[in-house]
Amino acid sequence: MEYSREIYVNRLIARKENGLIKVITGARRSGKSYLMNELFFKHLLNTGIPSKNIIKFAFDSDEDIDLLDAYFPEEPTKIVINPDVFYVNAKKFRAYMKDRTNDAEKYYLLLDEVQLLDNFVGTLNGLLRHTNYDVYVTGSNSKFLSSDIATEFKGRGSVVHVLPLAFSEYMQGTDLSPEKAWREYVVTGGIPLVAQMKSEEEKVSYLKGLCEETYLKDIITHNKIKKKVELGDTFDILASMIGSPVNARRITDTFRSVLDKSITADTIGDYVDYFQDAFVVSKAKKYNIKGRKYIGSPFKIYFEDIGVRNARLNFRQIEETHIMENILYNELRFRGFNVDVGELNVSEKTDRVDVNGKAIYAQKSLEVDFVASKGGQKFYIQSALTMESPEKQAQEKRSLYYIDDSFKKIVVAKTGLNPTYDDNGVMTVDLFDFLLSDKILETEAV
Repeated sequence: MEYSREIYVNRLIARKENGLIKVITGARRSGKSYLMNELFFKHLLNTGIPSKNIIKFAFDSDEDIDLLDAYFPEEPTKIVINPDVFYVNAKKFRAYMKDRTNDAEKYYLLLDEVQLLDNFVGTLNGLLRHTNYDVYVTGSNSKFLSSDIATEFKGRGSVVHVLPLAFSEYMQGTDLSPEKAWREYVVTGGIPLVAQMKSEEEKVSYLKGLCEETYLKDIITHNKIKKKVELGDTFDILASMIGSPVNARRITDTFRSVLDKSITADTIGDYVDYFQDAFVVSKAKKYNIKGRKYIGSPFKIYFEDIGVRNARLNFRQIEETHIMENILYNELRFRGFNVDVGELNVSEKTDRVDVNGKAIYAQKSLEVDFVASKGGQKFYIQSALTMESPEKQAQEKRSLYYIDDSFKKIVVAKTGLNPTYDDNGVMTVDLFDFLLSDKILETEAV
């Protein structure tokens, strides 16, 4: 089964020949290499670019690395650091590139696992000086993290971040109804390889191994972490807190009260950043809607793949309400929005009166699940699994009614109904309509 990943292919197409290195980031197994080496490669061929002008090289492939042996034979092709770590000789690779190209033609370089190239930053920056080269790279998380990209390329890179399969992409690979596909998706998530596995047992086993043997090891290796058990405990705590307000001190308190361990808030803050840098989780900041400013703490944590989150908790906490919120957060990012958690400070009338008989007002802080922004667009979105009663509807819409600007306000719920608007202009839309139609946000009141 081939997932088209059209939205990401189009993002690479939009960056084609822009004079920058196209850096494809994302969690392990999210489909970065497939996007570049299969889907984008196919696009280049379909636009008439000769295959000889598309140079694919994977630095974790012995078959590709063997091509370098003929250059500077007196030097090793693999620079071995220890039995488990090696780098590819950059001098040999540059000689290979010189042999494969000339100054008269345009070349497209698709370089996979580029962190395995010795001094890859210097080599990539050197490739940029060839105006006839258009360079695309992927890298694994142990050496090629989001924070590294910002510092290493210093404005020379253009990032395309790849998430695991969105629900609409997941539906491409199944003949199930949206309702039945959702039951699978909320448990085992959207990592492409997992989505194609036949049995739930195989999916569960793979996801557990991915958490322990890949994600944690990457973070430990990259950050030279000695307290491995505490890092794993932090992973568990974050997985249990999706959609809840989080700060380092709260996690520290959980260590003390639940695990009977002592750990500093600074260390916890570092660990959270490590998980975010490795694209395991995403940190959603709070944004004061009326004050139009960010609030540093608390923040919310969402997982890039819900299957990874569930695997970390041994599939014990499958709470559809929180999982749906996590999936909506990723869906908005998939569509290219910047996503924050909204906060409103309001003054609400109470049932009490003062000595003069005047109503007493109370200051309250209300939350909007997501403030999604892209260019001049902005949407306020609430995630509500069900809206079975008028009281529940009023509860979910309450914060939206206090927002007095003209941007669209939406509640996403499992209604099974067509989109509707209430008298205050708040739109209610069915979950599957929202996830499966990229035009749903444009729906107008009738």
